Amino acid sequence: MRKKVIEIDQSGKGYKAISKALGLQRTTVRAIIHKWQKHGTVENLPRSGRPTKITPRAQRRLIQEVTKDPTTTSKELQASLASVKVSVHDSTIRKRLGKNGLHGRVPRRKPLLSKKNIKARLSFARKHLDDPQDFWENTLWTDETKVELFGRCVSHYVWRKSNTAFQKKNIIPTVKYGGGSVMVWGCFAASGPGRLAVINGTMNSAVYQKILKENVRPSVRDLKLKRTWVLQQDNDPKHTSKSTSEWLKKNKMKTLEWPSQSPDLNPIEMLWHDLRAP
Repeated sequence: MRKKVIEIDQSGKGYKAISKALGLQRTTVRAIIHKWQKHGTVENLPRSGRPTKITPRAQRRLIQEVTKDPTTTSKELQASLASVKVSVHDSTIRKRLGKNGLHGRVPRRKPLLSKKNIKARLSFARKHLDDPQDFWENTLWTDETKVELFGRCVSHYVWRKSNTAFQKKNIIPTVKYGGGSVMVWGCFAASGPGRLAVINGTMNSAVYQKILKENVRPSVRDLKLKRTWVLQQDNDPKHTSKSTSEWLKKNKMKTLEWPSQSPDLNPIEMLWHDLRAP
């Protein structure tokens, strides 16, 4: 915008015409032109203030180190700069990295994939790339998960002032031994959630088959899935054992083949996230 002001000014037009053409205040137009006449530029000029301790060379060093190893801590970076006689606080390092678009974040967790896993996932994606929407709307997604009975086993943050750490609103209550947890099996489809079953004791193939018997078809009816519906399950040994495979075949339950190490492909993970939410 500043360059446009100068271009129009050099064409011979006055403040009023430039102001109307670009929708700027006349005082703004005047200030831009005066800056150009005095400094020969319309860019922001260096401001006075305390000179930065982190030189361009030190900044490049920081960026190179965190790019090579993103898990490097600010304390380690501080020590690295100290080795080249640049002494700064670790918070200064975090701020400088932030200005360069590098921010500290909790790393996402993803399943460790072998080449075989990657090949299987790609094959699955290609096979179902052109499946109609109707196919996915008639898929019953299933999975098991652990639900904490008292709170969640994750990190929390609160915004508080100094010396208020133990105010009731700033604490998270706990109970001895974590409060326990329960394993559940659940399912859902595009039309909504299906049944939820609590898993008592150790889950084996027999227990899994009992859960399927009591919950799958009632869920299919409740969700009004078509006769062409398919059951999705992961490759847990209880799901793929010989007895379970024979049970599924005997009960005419068609399953969706599933690549190993692929919980992130199952949309039921979003449902579990909501279930575990505080």
